[in-house]
Amino acid sequence: MKEVTKIQELVYELRMRDVMRKDVISVSPDMQMGRLRELFKTKRISGTPVVDGGGLVGIVSIEDFIKWLSGGGGECRISEKMTRRVETFYDDEALVHALTKMERSGYGRFPIIDRQTGGMCGIVTKGNIIEGLLKKIEIDYHEEEVRKYRASHIFEDIRADKSTLICQYRIAGRKLTEAGETASGLKTTLKRLGFHPDIVRRSAIIAYEAETNVIIYAKEGKMIVKVEPAEIYMKVEDKGPGIPDVEKVLEPGFSTAPDWVRELGFGAGMGLPNIKKCSDRMVLNSTVGKGTCLEATVVIGPTR
Repeated sequence: MKEVTKIQELVYELRMRDVMRKDVISVSPDMQMGRLRELFKTKRISGTPVVDGGGLVGIVSIEDFIKWLSGGGGECRISEKMTRRVETFYDDEALVHALTKMERSGYGRFPIIDRQTGGMCGIVTKGNIIEGLLKKIEIDYHEEEVRKYRASHIFEDIRADKSTLICQYRIAGRKLTEAGETASGLKTTLKRLGFHPDIVRRSAIIAYEAETNVIIYAKEGKMIVKVEPAEIYMKVEDKGPGIPDVEKVLEPGFSTAPDWVRELGFGAGMGLPNIKKCSDRMVLNSTVGKGTCLEATVVIGPTR
């Protein structure tokens, strides 16, 4: 049994706006370094963005403050000691891709930028992410209890030799801000049909990774999901460049994503390996110059 935890499921579902801290404490680049001692102590923070004229110009941490003290602690402006190269995330960026970038950068806090206005709208730390995940788990638990009665035995109630629910989704290429919408819709449907949480999680992750691949590489695509009492079958077809080496793309970390996609946190080379991990059966066929067809099946065992 390939089990996916609730945390893994939510990492795919949540956006940075869902876990960020909105009441951001910021400082001016002209502020004296000595004033940070009281600020860090009273606000119980270990770092803060540096903002000038409404724009983000840097970030100053308790590490920067300690280095300043160890160097003699002479009076100087924050602009002289702050970190100017700041890693940021957009508010609509998927948490799963942000975590990859966070691990790669090694930083502890990240300003969040509103994609529409370009202004800073929040900040996130690992602590904020943990808090956001726990809050979402609590909300989902209560919602699940309320909906338990809804359609939970649909297949048992249908009198037929064979019953199949078919869902079809259109996926538009190049629209990374919409990545996850199809997977979210499928996840909601499966939850309301009363499937075991692990079946829902695995299916949602498969759908998310497949959907994202279509968005990154193809002009357009479609996903057909057939839900039966014994299994959930997903077929994703796209009109894209195709894959020259199907075996190679199944290796963890291998990616042909362009730089602009990687900069947005996508294209880490874990999509197809994650699909394979969550599937009981997976078939991948591709023709260079025409497109790719992915088939994945999640078998519904006695856990449902």
